Amino acid sequence: MVTMSIRRLPSGLIDRIAAGEVVERPASALKELVENALDAGASSIAIRLSAGGLDLVEVADDGYGMSPSEMTLSLERHATSKLPDDRIEDVSSFGFRGEALPSIASVSRLTIESRERGADGWKIVVDHGAPAGEGPAALPPGTRVRVEGLFDKVPARRKFLRSPRAEYAACSDAVKRLALARPDVAFAVDHDGRRALSVQRSSAPARVAALLDPGLERHGIGIDHARDRLMLTGVVSLPTFNRGMADQQFLFVNRRPVKDRLLVGALRAAYRDMLARDRHPIAALFVEVPGDEVDINVHPAKTEVRFRDPTAVRGLTEREGSSRRRRPGEGMSVSSTTNPPFRCLRQLFPSRSGGRG
Repeated sequence: MVTMSIRRLPSGLIDRIAAGEVVERPASALKELVENALDAGASSIAIRLSAGGLDLVEVADDGYGMSPSEMTLSLERHATSKLPDDRIEDVSSFGFRGEALPSIASVSRLTIESRERGADGWKIVVDHGAPAGEGPAALPPGTRVRVEGLFDKVPARRKFLRSPRAEYAACSDAVKRLALARPDVAFAVDHDGRRALSVQRSSAPARVAALLDPGLERHGIGIDHARDRLMLTGVVSLPTFNRGMADQQFLFVNRRPVKDRLLVGALRAAYRDMLARDRHPIAALFVEVPGDEVDINVHPAKTEVRFRDPTAVRGLTEREGSSRRRRPGEGMSVSSTTNPPFRCLRQLFPSRSGGRG
Protein backbone atom coordinates (compact mmCIF):
# COMPACT_ATOMS: atom_id res chain seq x y z
CA MET A 1 0.00 0.00 0.00
CA VAL A 2 1.36 3.38 -1.01
CA THR A 3 1.15 6.05 1.68
CA MET A 4 1.01 9.73 0.86
CA SER A 5 1.77 12.63 3.14
CA ILE A 6 -0.68 15.48 3.62
CA ARG A 7 0.05 18.47 1.43
CA ARG A 8 -1.50 21.81 0.56
CA LEU A 9 -3.24 21.88 -2.80
CA PRO A 10 -2.27 24.54 -5.35
CA SER A 11 -4.75 27.38 -5.79
CA GLY A 12 -5.62 26.35 -9.35
CA LEU A 13 -6.64 22.87 -8.22
CA ILE A 14 -8.59 24.33 -5.30
CA ASP A 15 -10.55 26.47 -7.75
CA ARG A 16 -11.31 23.45 -9.92
CA ILE A 17 -12.56 21.51 -6.91
CA ALA A 18 -14.73 24.48 -5.94
CA ALA A 19 -16.00 24.64 -9.51
CA GLY A 20 -17.08 21.02 -9.22
CA GLU A 21 -19.30 21.97 -6.29
CA VAL A 22 -20.87 24.99 -7.98
CA VAL A 23 -20.60 24.31 -11.72
CA GLU A 24 -21.74 20.86 -12.78
CA ARG A 25 -22.85 21.75 -16.32
CA PRO A 26 -23.65 24.81 -18.47
CA ALA A 27 -26.98 25.22 -16.71
CA SER A 28 -25.16 25.59 -13.38
CA ALA A 29 -23.00 28.40 -14.73
CA LEU A 30 -26.01 30.05 -16.35
CA LYS A 31 -27.97 29.91 -13.11
CA GLU A 32 -25.14 31.58 -11.18
CA LEU A 33 -24.73 34.34 -13.77
CA VAL A 34 -28.45 35.10 -13.98
CA GLU A 35 -28.69 35.20 -10.18
CA ASN A 36 -25.82 37.68 -10.14
CA ALA A 37 -27.68 39.83 -12.65
CA LEU A 38 -30.84 39.75 -10.55
CA ASP A 39 -28.90 40.65 -7.42
CA ALA A 40 -27.39 43.58 -9.34
CA GLY A 41 -30.86 45.08 -9.76
CA ALA A 42 -31.39 44.18 -13.42
CA SER A 43 -34.77 44.95 -15.00
CA SER A 44 -33.88 43.16 -18.24
CA ILE A 45 -31.64 40.12 -18.84
CA ALA A 46 -30.52 38.87 -22.25
CA ILE A 47 -29.03 35.37 -22.56
CA ARG A 48 -27.16 33.84 -25.50
CA LEU A 49 -26.36 30.13 -25.71
CA SER A 50 -24.46 28.08 -28.26
CA ALA A 51 -24.56 24.28 -28.44
CA GLY A 52 -26.70 24.10 -25.35
CA GLY A 53 -24.19 26.22 -23.45
CA LEU A 54 -21.27 23.89 -24.15
CA ASP A 55 -19.63 26.41 -26.45
CA LEU A 56 -21.06 29.67 -25.10
CA VAL A 57 -23.07 31.02 -22.19
CA GLU A 58 -23.52 34.78 -22.21
CA VAL A 59 -25.59 36.84 -19.78
CA ALA A 60 -26.06 40.60 -20.24
CA ASP A 61 -27.99 42.78 -17.80
CA ASP A 62 -28.86 46.44 -17.25
CA GLY A 63 -28.22 46.37 -13.51
CA TYR A 64 -25.62 48.12 -11.41
CA GLY A 65 -22.28 47.83 -13.14
CA MET A 66 -18.93 47.29 -11.47
CA SER A 67 -15.83 49.43 -11.39
CA PRO A 68 -12.56 47.90 -12.64
CA SER A 69 -11.39 47.33 -9.08
CA GLU A 70 -14.67 45.62 -8.14
CA MET A 71 -14.43 43.42 -11.24
CA THR A 72 -10.97 42.30 -10.17
CA LEU A 73 -12.18 41.61 -6.66
CA SER A 74 -15.20 39.66 -7.92
CA LEU A 75 -12.81 37.11 -9.42
CA GLU A 76 -11.23 36.36 -6.07
CA ARG A 77 -12.56 33.51 -3.99
CA HIS A 78 -14.79 34.36 -1.04
CA ALA A 79 -15.27 37.96 -2.18
CA THR A 80 -18.85 39.26 -2.31
CA SER A 81 -21.00 42.36 -2.20
CA LYS A 82 -23.94 40.37 -0.88
CA LEU A 83 -22.95 39.93 2.74
CA PRO A 84 -22.63 43.28 4.54
CA ASP A 85 -21.28 41.72 7.75
CA ASP A 86 -20.34 38.31 9.14
CA ARG A 87 -23.92 37.09 9.64
CA ILE A 88 -24.16 34.50 6.88
CA GLU A 89 -27.68 33.60 7.99
CA ASP A 90 -28.80 37.09 6.90
CA VAL A 91 -28.07 36.50 3.21
CA SER A 92 -31.13 37.77 1.33
CA SER A 93 -29.65 37.67 -2.17
CA PHE A 94 -29.38 34.67 -4.49
CA GLY A 95 -25.74 33.97 -3.80
CA PHE A 96 -22.15 35.14 -3.82
CA ARG A 97 -20.74 36.65 -7.02
CA GLY A 98 -17.26 36.06 -5.63
CA GLU A 99 -17.96 32.35 -5.32
CA ALA A 100 -19.36 31.67 -8.77
CA LEU A 101 -17.08 33.75 -10.98
CA PRO A 102 -13.68 32.37 -9.89
CA SER A 103 -15.06 28.83 -10.00
CA ILE A 104 -16.41 29.30 -13.52
CA ALA A 105 -13.24 31.12 -14.62
CA SER A 106 -11.10 28.18 -13.51
CA VAL A 107 -12.78 25.79 -15.97
CA SER A 108 -13.55 28.04 -18.96
CA ARG A 109 -12.56 31.19 -20.81
CA LEU A 110 -14.41 33.92 -18.92
CA THR A 111 -14.88 37.47 -20.15
CA ILE A 112 -16.45 40.11 -17.91
CA GLU A 113 -17.47 43.48 -19.27
CA SER A 114 -19.07 46.00 -16.95
CA ARG A 115 -19.89 49.67 -16.82
CA GLU A 116 -21.25 51.83 -14.04
CA ARG A 117 -23.62 54.63 -14.97
CA GLY A 118 -21.65 57.77 -15.70
CA ALA A 119 -18.38 55.87 -16.13
CA ASP A 120 -16.48 54.07 -18.87
CA GLY A 121 -16.73 50.33 -19.40
CA TRP A 122 -13.97 47.84 -18.60
CA LYS A 123 -13.22 44.26 -19.61
CA ILE A 124 -11.31 41.44 -17.91
CA VAL A 125 -10.54 38.07 -19.51
CA VAL A 126 -9.53 34.94 -17.59
CA ASP A 127 -8.58 31.75 -19.43
CA HIS A 128 -9.00 28.66 -17.24
CA GLY A 129 -7.81 30.48 -14.14
CA ALA A 130 -5.01 32.48 -15.79
CA PRO A 131 -5.36 36.23 -16.46
CA ALA A 132 -5.61 36.78 -20.24
CA GLY A 133 -5.93 40.54 -20.55
CA GLU A 134 -8.02 43.55 -19.64
CA GLY A 135 -8.89 46.92 -21.07
CA PRO A 136 -11.63 49.37 -22.04
CA ALA A 137 -14.96 48.00 -23.25
CA ALA A 138 -17.91 49.57 -25.07
CA LEU A 139 -21.26 48.56 -23.61
CA PRO A 140 -24.33 50.21 -22.05
CA PRO A 141 -24.53 50.48 -18.23
CA GLY A 142 -24.66 47.03 -16.72
CA THR A 143 -22.64 43.84 -16.96
CA ARG A 144 -22.04 41.23 -19.64
CA VAL A 145 -20.39 37.88 -18.85
CA ARG A 146 -19.27 35.36 -21.48
CA VAL A 147 -18.35 31.77 -20.64
CA GLU A 148 -16.73 29.92 -23.53
CA GLY A 149 -15.51 26.33 -23.79
CA LEU A 150 -16.72 25.14 -20.40
CA PHE A 151 -14.55 22.21 -19.21
CA ASP A 152 -12.58 22.21 -22.50
CA LYS A 153 -9.35 21.73 -20.56
CA VAL A 154 -10.88 19.39 -17.99
CA PRO A 155 -11.62 16.29 -20.12
CA ALA A 156 -12.56 14.25 -17.06
CA ARG A 157 -15.51 16.60 -16.55
CA ARG A 158 -16.26 17.37 -20.19
CA LYS A 159 -16.87 13.74 -21.12
CA PHE A 160 -19.70 13.50 -18.59
CA LEU A 161 -21.63 16.38 -20.13
CA ARG A 162 -24.63 15.37 -22.20
CA SER A 163 -25.64 16.27 -25.74
CA PRO A 164 -26.21 19.93 -26.70
CA ARG A 165 -29.94 19.25 -26.80
CA ALA A 166 -29.99 17.84 -23.26
CA GLU A 167 -27.77 20.61 -21.92
CA TYR A 168 -30.00 23.23 -23.53
CA ALA A 169 -33.05 21.67 -21.87
CA ALA A 170 -31.31 22.03 -18.49
CA CYS A 171 -30.42 25.66 -19.28
CA SER A 172 -34.00 26.38 -20.32
CA ASP A 173 -35.30 24.91 -17.07
CA ALA A 174 -32.89 27.03 -15.02
CA VAL A 175 -33.97 30.21 -16.79
CA LYS A 176 -37.63 29.32 -16.46
CA ARG A 177 -37.35 28.89 -12.70
CA LEU A 178 -35.62 32.24 -12.25
CA ALA A 179 -38.04 33.98 -14.61
CA LEU A 180 -40.95 32.60 -12.59
CA ALA A 181 -39.38 33.92 -9.40
CA ARG A 182 -38.96 37.41 -10.85
CA PRO A 183 -41.92 38.46 -13.02
CA ASP A 184 -40.76 42.08 -12.60
CA VAL A 185 -37.72 41.34 -14.80
CA ALA A 186 -37.80 40.85 -18.59
CA PHE A 187 -35.98 37.79 -19.98
CA ALA A 188 -34.81 36.95 -23.49
CA VAL A 189 -32.96 33.77 -24.53
CA ASP A 190 -31.28 33.14 -27.89
CA HIS A 191 -30.01 29.65 -28.68
CA ASP A 192 -27.79 29.07 -31.69
CA GLY A 193 -28.92 32.38 -33.18
CA ARG A 194 -32.66 31.81 -32.74
CA ARG A 195 -34.96 33.44 -30.19
CA ALA A 196 -36.08 30.67 -27.84
CA LEU A 197 -37.77 32.68 -25.08
CA SER A 198 -38.98 36.22 -24.60
CA VAL A 199 -41.09 37.44 -21.68
CA GLN A 200 -41.72 41.02 -20.68
CA ARG A 201 -42.27 42.36 -17.19
CA SER A 202 -45.69 41.26 -15.98
CA SER A 203 -47.78 40.18 -13.03
CA ALA A 204 -46.94 36.90 -11.33
CA PRO A 205 -50.04 35.00 -12.61
CA ALA A 206 -49.41 36.19 -16.18
CA ARG A 207 -45.75 35.11 -15.98
CA VAL A 208 -46.72 31.68 -14.66
CA ALA A 209 -49.25 31.16 -17.45
CA ALA A 210 -46.77 32.36 -20.10
CA LEU A 211 -43.97 30.04 -18.97
CA LEU A 212 -45.87 26.95 -17.85
CA ASP A 213 -49.09 26.58 -19.82
CA PRO A 214 -51.39 29.24 -21.29
CA GLY A 215 -54.28 27.00 -20.26
CA LEU A 216 -53.71 28.05 -16.67
CA GLU A 217 -55.48 31.30 -17.55
CA ARG A 218 -58.70 29.25 -17.61
CA HIS A 219 -57.80 26.21 -15.53
CA GLY A 220 -55.65 27.66 -12.75
CA ILE A 221 -56.33 28.59 -9.15
CA GLY A 222 -54.58 31.65 -7.75
CA ILE A 223 -53.34 31.64 -4.16
CA ASP A 224 -52.59 34.56 -1.87
CA HIS A 225 -52.64 33.73 1.83
CA ALA A 226 -50.77 34.67 4.96
CA ARG A 227 -50.39 33.36 8.47
CA ASP A 228 -48.33 35.03 11.16
CA ARG A 229 -45.06 35.90 9.41
CA LEU A 230 -45.48 33.35 6.63
CA MET A 231 -47.02 33.94 3.20
CA LEU A 232 -48.02 31.59 0.40
CA THR A 233 -48.78 32.79 -3.12
CA GLY A 234 -48.80 31.15 -6.52
CA VAL A 235 -50.91 29.19 -8.96
CA VAL A 236 -51.99 25.54 -9.06
CA SER A 237 -54.00 23.78 -11.74
CA LEU A 238 -57.45 22.35 -11.31
CA PRO A 239 -57.43 18.58 -10.84
CA THR A 240 -58.92 18.22 -14.32
CA PHE A 241 -55.93 20.08 -15.83
CA ASN A 242 -52.97 17.75 -15.31
CA ARG A 243 -49.92 16.23 -16.97
CA GLY A 244 -48.30 12.84 -17.31
CA MET A 245 -45.05 14.16 -15.83
CA ALA A 246 -44.24 16.27 -12.77
CA ASP A 247 -42.02 18.56 -14.84
CA GLN A 248 -44.24 21.62 -14.43
CA GLN A 249 -44.01 21.97 -10.67
CA PHE A 250 -41.91 24.86 -9.42
CA LEU A 251 -41.30 25.76 -5.78
CA PHE A 252 -39.76 28.93 -4.42
CA VAL A 253 -38.74 30.06 -0.95
CA ASN A 254 -38.10 33.79 -0.60
CA ARG A 255 -38.05 33.99 -4.42
CA ARG A 256 -35.30 31.37 -4.59
CA PRO A 257 -35.97 28.27 -6.74
CA VAL A 258 -35.70 25.20 -4.52
CA LYS A 259 -36.38 21.49 -4.56
CA ASP A 260 -38.01 20.99 -1.18
CA ARG A 261 -39.34 17.56 -0.25
CA LEU A 262 -41.74 19.02 2.32
CA LEU A 263 -43.56 21.13 -0.25
CA VAL A 264 -43.36 18.50 -3.00
CA GLY A 265 -44.86 15.92 -0.67
CA ALA A 266 -47.61 18.27 0.43
CA LEU A 267 -48.50 19.08 -3.17
CA ARG A 268 -48.62 15.40 -4.05
CA ALA A 269 -50.86 14.68 -1.06
CA ALA A 270 -53.19 17.53 -2.00
CA TYR A 271 -54.14 15.85 -5.27
CA ARG A 272 -53.87 12.26 -4.07
CA ASP A 273 -57.63 11.58 -4.07
CA MET A 274 -58.30 13.51 -7.28
CA LEU A 275 -55.63 12.32 -9.71
CA ALA A 276 -54.43 8.94 -10.87
CA ARG A 277 -50.97 8.03 -9.62
CA ASP A 278 -49.44 8.65 -13.03
CA ARG A 279 -50.95 12.14 -13.40
CA HIS A 280 -49.52 15.34 -11.93
CA PRO A 281 -50.76 18.90 -11.37
CA ILE A 282 -49.13 22.04 -12.68
CA ALA A 283 -48.00 24.35 -9.90
CA ALA A 284 -45.87 27.36 -9.05
CA LEU A 285 -45.84 27.98 -5.31
CA PHE A 286 -44.03 30.85 -3.60
CA VAL A 287 -43.37 30.74 0.15
CA GLU A 288 -42.17 33.89 1.90
CA VAL A 289 -40.48 33.19 5.23
CA PRO A 290 -38.51 35.54 7.51
CA GLY A 291 -34.79 35.11 6.97
CA ASP A 292 -34.24 33.83 10.51
CA GLU A 293 -36.77 31.04 9.94
CA VAL A 294 -35.01 29.36 7.03
CA ASP A 295 -31.45 28.20 6.31
CA ILE A 296 -30.47 28.61 2.65
CA ASN A 297 -26.87 27.46 3.13
CA VAL A 298 -27.45 23.71 3.40
CA HIS A 299 -26.48 23.04 -0.24
CA PRO A 300 -23.53 24.38 -2.29
CA ALA A 301 -25.84 25.47 -5.11
CA LYS A 302 -28.49 26.68 -2.65
CA THR A 303 -31.20 24.52 -4.24
CA GLU A 304 -32.28 23.10 -0.88
CA VAL A 305 -33.45 24.86 2.26
CA ARG A 306 -34.15 23.92 5.85
CA PHE A 307 -37.08 25.45 7.71
CA ARG A 308 -36.79 26.13 11.43
CA ASP A 309 -40.49 25.23 11.84
CA PRO A 310 -41.60 23.09 8.89
CA THR A 311 -44.98 22.45 10.52
CA ALA A 312 -45.78 26.15 10.43
CA VAL A 313 -44.93 26.33 6.74
CA ARG A 314 -47.21 23.38 6.06
CA GLY A 315 -49.89 24.92 8.27
CA LEU A 316 -50.82 27.72 5.92
CA THR A 317 -54.53 27.61 4.98
CA GLU A 318 -56.91 29.46 2.78
CA ARG A 319 -58.90 30.57 5.82
CA GLU A 320 -55.97 32.36 7.43
CA GLY A 321 -55.29 35.07 4.92
CA SER A 322 -56.89 37.67 2.75
CA SER A 323 -58.42 36.31 -0.46
CA ARG A 324 -57.92 38.37 -3.58
CA ARG A 325 -60.56 39.10 -6.15
CA ARG A 326 -59.87 38.75 -9.82
CA ARG A 327 -57.80 41.68 -11.04
CA PRO A 328 -58.09 43.18 -14.52
CA GLY A 329 -55.65 41.61 -16.94
CA GLU A 330 -54.68 38.67 -14.74
CA GLY A 331 -57.17 36.25 -16.24
CA MET A 332 -56.57 33.92 -13.28
CA SER A 333 -59.49 33.08 -11.03
CA VAL A 334 -58.62 33.19 -7.36
CA SER A 335 -60.27 30.64 -5.17
CA SER A 336 -62.09 31.34 -1.98
CA THR A 337 -63.31 29.03 0.76
CA THR A 338 -66.54 28.51 -1.22
CA ASN A 339 -64.81 27.45 -4.44
CA PRO A 340 -65.02 23.63 -4.61
CA PRO A 341 -61.76 23.10 -6.56
CA PHE A 342 -59.93 25.08 -3.89
CA ARG A 343 -60.65 22.43 -1.28
CA CYS A 344 -57.52 20.59 -2.40
CA LEU A 345 -55.49 23.35 -0.77
CA ARG A 346 -57.03 22.49 2.60
CA GLN A 347 -55.21 19.18 2.24
CA LEU A 348 -52.05 20.87 1.02
CA PHE A 349 -51.84 23.19 4.03
CA PRO A 350 -54.04 21.77 6.79
CA SER A 351 -54.96 24.20 9.56
CA ARG A 352 -53.74 23.56 13.08
CA SER A 353 -56.17 26.03 14.64
CA GLY A 354 -59.23 28.09 13.87
CA GLY A 355 -59.08 30.60 11.03
CA ARG A 356 -59.41 34.33 11.23
CA GLY A 357 -62.40 34.60 8.95
